Amino acid sequence: MNISKISRYTFLILAILIGNSIDAKAQFLDKLKKKADQAEEVLKSKGSSLGKDQVADGLKEALDNGVSSAVKTLSAKDGYLGSQYKIVIPADAQKVVSKVKHVPGFENVERDLILKMNEGAEIAAKKAAPIFKDAILSMSFDDAMNILKGEDDAATGYLKNKSYEKLYQEFLPVIVSSLDEVNARDYWRSVVSAYNKLPFVKDVNPELDDHVNKSALNGMFSLIEKKEEGIRNNVDQRQTKLLKDVFAKQD
Repeated sequence: MNISKISRYTFLILAILIGNSIDAKAQFLDKLKKKADQAEEVLKSKGSSLGKDQVADGLKEALDNGVSSAVKTLSAKDGYLGSQYKIVIPADAQKVVSKVKHVPGFENVERDLILKMNEGAEIAAKKAAPIFKDAILSMSFDDAMNILKGEDDAATGYLKNKSYEKLYQEFLPVIVSSLDEVNARDYWRSVVSAYNKLPFVKDVNPELDDHVNKSALNGMFSLIEKKEEGIRNNVDQRQTKLLKDVFAKQD
């Protein structure tokens, strides 16, 4: 056998050995990675096993954060008036306003009424936190895990469905008091009185209280929903260990 043939055989043997070595190394590294991934999953499951009560507490904390954010935003000057949650004149009162604005002294009735309604709601918002927080703390999340893994507004929707009527009744006196603080209800009575004195109109007596209360609550719920969505989708908004542990479960 000449030297050139020996060289070729040697090269082939080395190539086979090296190839086998690379394949073996790749397989080994692949197995090692799988084992590491499995170990990480085990550690995660052991370290973050959450019970129903912890999940419920996390949902409550997220809603509580939403209330704090909503109160801060809506209780500021022009919090309602200068936002998408601006309270407008209700439909049943619009016909009154459209007639009375032609009466001397009531030319700016629409502007003045909208201003007073929103000012009243902003004052009321400052007092909303305890009412909402009591409702949140008293809630029983019977299906906490499904709510956690539900839509971005699942917890807010649950709060609204379970507590709206209670919140409405408790918030109404706050709204009435706040409207009186800015003289909104007296002003509205004078507007209605002026309307009822017009010829060829049927007497009406539309109330502002219900409309302002519902509008103010809807604005609060909308902002609570936004905060919940932020906590669900942005880990930077999960500022406590409980929030981080709980909402990691739905990521």
